[in-house]
Amino acid sequence: MNARRRLLTSTAALPAAALAATGCGLAGEDETVISIVVTESAPFQEPAEIAADLLEEQGYELDVTYVTDINQPNQVVHSGEYEANYFQHLAYLNNFNDSNDTAVEPLFSVYYAPSGLFSLHHDDLDDIPDGAEVNLPVDPSNNGRALQLLADADLIEIDEDVPVIDLTQNHITDNPKDLQFVETDQQSGAQVLPDVDLGFAFVRLVAEAGYEVDQTLVHLEDGRDEVRTPFTCVVAVGPDGVTDEQAQALQDAFHSPEVEEWFTEYQGGVIDFADFITLDNAEETWNDFTDGEA
Repeated sequence: MNARRRLLTSTAALPAAALAATGCGLAGEDETVISIVVTESAPFQEPAEIAADLLEEQGYELDVTYVTDINQPNQVVHSGEYEANYFQHLAYLNNFNDSNDTAVEPLFSVYYAPSGLFSLHHDDLDDIPDGAEVNLPVDPSNNGRALQLLADADLIEIDEDVPVIDLTQNHITDNPKDLQFVETDQQSGAQVLPDVDLGFAFVRLVAEAGYEVDQTLVHLEDGRDEVRTPFTCVVAVGPDGVTDEQAQALQDAFHSPEVEEWFTEYQGGVIDFADFITLDNAEETWNDFTDGEA
């Protein structure tokens, strides 16, 4: 494999310049090298490794830097220190841009990871007691996703006029069971299940934590378009972007049969390969999404 692999485990404490110095330096110096920041998690790391092998066959080198932080990847791509990143869904990207005055945009989609409400203590929604403690992800985009799930499960009522990516606890109009909410990092959803009555988590994280999904799932996200699109994970680029040739090479690699097969086989298919956002429609999809039409 020709990919230069680097791992940064404490990027939250590093300025953007330090992150870039650890990787390949400023992007765009060599058009046969594409620098990308990828989160250190199997659905991001493994497809990136497969893509690197395929890109090598086309004469490209994918320079991959792995991170555990979810703030730096957009900052260094916006500044042009890296050319692309692969770690986030559209809802998170939109929220990050709005909050940080960045201009990172999707290039194409890779996968949609369903989420659900899980419990180690109750077998059914009807068993959730009054005053139950419910874990929600702390980041705003997934927080709204969790609230939408609770509403779909008829555990709370929300303002139906508010898009899922904008939902907050302030938009709860009725909480008949007096649910008590706690918030943790989105990646900790499966780990905190022993400590709460009910928790939001990505299906893949529950499987990765060693729990039987079928035995712990009490309500699954339905995957309708207005939920599926915001929470589809993408490869994204900054204002300087990549060349047309680099973009096509990246898409061909990440949309390859080899990557699709990896998602089909991973944890029994708990993640959906999603190639519906492409170079041809990404701009239109993003404009519709940021205008609140997705």
